[in-house]
Amino acid sequence: MTLPPLNRTTLSRLAPELLPAVDPAELRARIVHFGLGAFHRAHQAVYTENAAAHTGEPWGITAVAPRSSGTVRTLRDQDCLYSLTERRAGGSVCRVVGAVVDALAMGPDAKAVDALLADPEVTVVTLTVTEKGYHRSPLTGGLDTSAASVAADLAARPDGPLTTVVGRLAAGLAARTRAGAPPVSVVSCDNMAGNGTALGRVVRDFVRASAWPDRDEVLDRMAGSVAYPATVVDRIVPAVGEADRMAASAALGVRDALPVAGEPYRQWVLEDSFVAPRPSWERDGALFVPDVTPYQLTKLRLLNGSHSALAHLGLLAGCATIADTMAADWGESVVRALCGEVAPTLPAGGPDPVDYAEDLILRFRNPAMRHLLRQIGSDASLKIVERWLPALRELRGRGAGTPVLELALAAWVHGTRPGTTALTDPAAEALAACWPVPARPADTVRALLRTVGAADLAGDDALCAAVADRLPALRAGRIEI
Repeated sequence: MTLPPLNRTTLSRLAPELLPAVDPAELRARIVHFGLGAFHRAHQAVYTENAAAHTGEPWGITAVAPRSSGTVRTLRDQDCLYSLTERRAGGSVCRVVGAVVDALAMGPDAKAVDALLADPEVTVVTLTVTEKGYHRSPLTGGLDTSAASVAADLAARPDGPLTTVVGRLAAGLAARTRAGAPPVSVVSCDNMAGNGTALGRVVRDFVRASAWPDRDEVLDRMAGSVAYPATVVDRIVPAVGEADRMAASAALGVRDALPVAGEPYRQWVLEDSFVAPRPSWERDGALFVPDVTPYQLTKLRLLNGSHSALAHLGLLAGCATIADTMAADWGESVVRALCGEVAPTLPAGGPDPVDYAEDLILRFRNPAMRHLLRQIGSDASLKIVERWLPALRELRGRGAGTPVLELALAAWVHGTRPGTTALTDPAAEALAACWPVPARPADTVRALLRTVGAADLAGDDALCAAVADRLPALRAGRIEI
């Protein structure tokens, strides 16, 4: 028997506990979100829907896909409805989410995206475009205007089909300020330290580098009408496969082509610096604070840092998922040891590092989760710059030992060898070029660190030697903490 598709018409077939928290027909597009991936749909969209349910305010989201027109079509075929399954150790819980009211493809729908960015009713813009979506220079932290896609957008008409989110956002915000629309808050939800500051900088850099005759005036107006609050987001959202789609459809009784799944845990910490109306996300547990830095660094260095370490070590050991690494005799030890090593670099005011590490172990152990190491290990040249290297610098600057970070770094180094893994990385060719034959291992480590913008660490001979010394055991499949 073929199940009918999930859409607003078939919602009436669903049991009450499976329905969205609000009637999607009552929501309006008041948030624009760049990034149509699973994380947004399992995190910010859920907070937004629950906030709307608590307050009765019609906060709906138009999601913009930077690249995937196919996902846009599939979501629109379902009236932008999809299911979220919480994978719990004692059994999964499924329901439909209705916070997304429309979906657009950034290139083909450029005019519609710009119209929304200029719409006075839209007062919040959010982003989940991963670290590489910001096109930051590893040397300056600002916009890499030499990147081909950025240079092409700078040379293109601002109302044309720009290919970078930074370009599209900058052009849209410029049009908004020219139209005299009300202030807007632009919220990065990506895993970067100081993500609000980073986003604001690349947007301003794009405007400054543009050929727009009024660029100085636009920058002045944006300074008073656009805010970039920093945030910390947390929920493990693994990639879904055909088995997940079948399970979601079976739970619903209708066919869902775009389900998402996540762990029960979720967290959202936001800098309380919004300049325009926003959903009451705090009604669903979000935390608004003056400074997110303690939470941000704890999450980046402990959770994300552990995730990356487990991914690169686990792939070497033949593991496929985070749960697999936790079943190995070294998994829990790596998490506790890394958290203990990095904890001295964290500022006061955040979660207790020891308790946080124990919570991580419980979350990572969840047998219902299948978070793929290849998913976590992708784009590592960008991720480790945020997750490992700042703590490594700080600790070595104090003269402290860094054996666990050295182990993790060695696992990453091993994985950059040509033909070693199928991990995707925007710097894959440059990383592979660091492996000339013959070469001293420490020189290869040094070259790889320079490639990711860590020339200072590349100049640390003791560090490069220590990482290189780890490689023989890792090649033999031994993980020695």
